[in-house]
Amino acid sequence: MADYGQELQFGAFITPTNADPQHAVDLAVTAEQAGLDLVTFQDHPYQPSSLDTWTLLSYVAARTSTIKLSGNVLNLPLRPPAVLARATASLDLLSNGRFELGLGAGAFWDAMEAMGAQRLTPGQSVEALEEGIDIIRALWDTSATERLVFHGKHYSLDGAKRGPAPAHAMEIWLGALKPRMLRLIGRKADGWLPSLGYLKSHEELAEMSELIDEAAVKAGRAPSSVRRMVNVAGQVMGSDTDQFLKGTPEKWASDLALLTREYGTSTFILSSDHDEMLEFFGTVVAPAVREIVGNDRASK
Repeated sequence: MADYGQELQFGAFITPTNADPQHAVDLAVTAEQAGLDLVTFQDHPYQPSSLDTWTLLSYVAARTSTIKLSGNVLNLPLRPPAVLARATASLDLLSNGRFELGLGAGAFWDAMEAMGAQRLTPGQSVEALEEGIDIIRALWDTSATERLVFHGKHYSLDGAKRGPAPAHAMEIWLGALKPRMLRLIGRKADGWLPSLGYLKSHEELAEMSELIDEAAVKAGRAPSSVRRMVNVAGQVMGSDTDQFLKGTPEKWASDLALLTREYGTSTFILSSDHDEMLEFFGTVVAPAVREIVGNDRASK
């Protein structure tokens, strides 16, 4: 496993709490001002303490001008793919090409079923997600003149009109940790977005990434066509520790650069709801990581 040479990007993962509705919006503005490339929000439509993520993304798009936006990740079982295809393309058009589509197969099935989703097994949820990706991409494809007819195991369309097309070649990123999802990423996704907090160690990324690479090659794709991303969290301290992202700014930069060097990670998204941490990540950590990785790449 090694660096895939992808452009480095840095982002924010913000909690969409509705206790102070403007707070998440203000944090997104801070992220943009700090020079971050991306702002993302978790999506739990069954959680009444959260703002609706899709509504929030649209509002944030209007309050910002340069930063890219995404769900981290959008809950497909509660957001029908045909409707989501039009919604995402519309927001991409309205934001001048700043939206990327992060998708998930769903995890909290009791809560999702209570909101009207049909409960699926793990295998069925991966099948449904793959069908959803096919539908979304087909509806974005305005070069096709015929209406879309699709009959899968989980979704069915009978002559849906295509369009609108997104403003740019919108990417589809999947949040995943398990083998079936990882193989789906290799076959059809543009990005892999795991959360480091769910792993025992960052070293687990290697085996997971190999599954993606194998599936990509089998599907006739270059492994480097899949952007490697990661949600991270950490603590700034006056001295270094043995723990990942717990220490000085120099340790933060070194730890993240290691993920690029060893596992090909190119997009780092900081989970934080604090202005000062987002500013630190954008103005201190990001430039330092870019310098280290740039030197690594130049020396090869």
